[in-house]
Amino acid sequence: MKRRLVLTAESARHPFRRTLPPPPAAMPEVDDQDRDWKLFVLSFVAFFTCFYSFIF
Repeated sequence: MKRRLVLTAESARHPFRRTLPPPPAAMPEVDDQDRDWKLFVLSFVAFFTCFYSFIF
């Protein structure tokens, strides 16, 4: 059996995926300097909430 695992022909795509609109154009990167701090605070609060709920 010498079949390719990935079908690259356009006609081999699923009918549902052909009905979807094309993906939007890439948005320009926003210069978000505080993204790391927001992720840190969110992670800290999530960990603290889980840890606190298991103790009490």
